[in-house]
Amino acid sequence: MLECVVNISEGRRRQVVDAVAAAAGGCLLDVHVDGDHHRAVLTLAGDDDLEAAVRAVVTRAVATIDLRRHTGVHPRLGAVDVVPFAPLDDAVIDDAVAARDRFAAWVATYLDVPVFVYGPERSLPEVRRRAFVDLAPDAGPGSPHPRAGAVCAGARPVLVAYNLWLAPGATTAEAKAVAAALRGPEVRALGLEVAGQAQVSMNLVDPGAVGPAQVYDAVASRVAVDHAELVGLAPMAVVDAVEPARRSQLDLDASRTIESRLAR
Repeated sequence: MLECVVNISEGRRRQVVDAVAAAAGGCLLDVHVDGDHHRAVLTLAGDDDLEAAVRAVVTRAVATIDLRRHTGVHPRLGAVDVVPFAPLDDAVIDDAVAARDRFAAWVATYLDVPVFVYGPERSLPEVRRRAFVDLAPDAGPGSPHPRAGAVCAGARPVLVAYNLWLAPGATTAEAKAVAAALRGPEVRALGLEVAGQAQVSMNLVDPGAVGPAQVYDAVASRVAVDHAELVGLAPMAVVDAVEPARRSQLDLDASRTIESRLAR
């Protein structure tokens, strides 16, 4: 079994997000929508049916999202920005790489959209820095699609996407400084201004080593935190590692785990 977390550059037209999500069918586990980031995160999982569901979602997104009209605080390369595959259960990273590569070839062939791959070869931040500068697409045209831009297709372990909103009065400069202090092999972090409030937006790429509690405390030791936001789903092990009394503060709950959604 694999998880696939499709990030699309649409967070303000809910009817568009819902139509794209509906294409996933029974593989859809969760939809997280953010109007300020102008982004939606669709979590899918499945066995043999997953890749067809991902292709259906991406086809609908490319047909309905025009990057030329997009404004939002989150970095993006495409209407379908990132499509990472992650192993679940008995799957391994090689299974995710194989699914990623099949997907990349399909996007290039059938949608005529350039694709950059990330995973064992290079990180997503490296792709964002180098795409169309000194890094050519791994598949598809050599220049961005006029409406859809490019797709970043990935293979990685399961991670946790996590935002911490700083207390009113904190500045974007403080958020950027905190993000820089947190950034490392286990944490990717950006300091952003979102709806007039400073935010530290993170990917916890090894949440078993550095999880929500650790980053919350690290940020709170530097600047006051207003509230936490889990983006999408977390592995049950990440929630179980946190004392129950503290889960609400960290925006964690057993109902918002990959395992609980698969059990439905």
